Amino acid sequence: MKITADTESCVSSGQCVLLAPGTFDQNEDDGTVVLLTEEPGAGEEEAVRQAELTCPAAAIRLSGA
Repeated sequence: MKITADTESCVSSGQCVLLAPGTFDQNEDDGTVVLLTEEPGAGEEEAVRQAELTCPAAAIRLSGA
């Protein structure tokens, strides 16, 4: 599974960080998503899928899932 995050679409809700803190963070300046890794760590795949589904701006995309 490969993850991409569109910072232009991000509305800074932080749901991705709450669901998968090992994969996502937020920019300190504007709160937009920061992708910590393009592939989720062991055991974080389901949380990343939930982050994609929960994102109100659809800024998170998964491929090869």
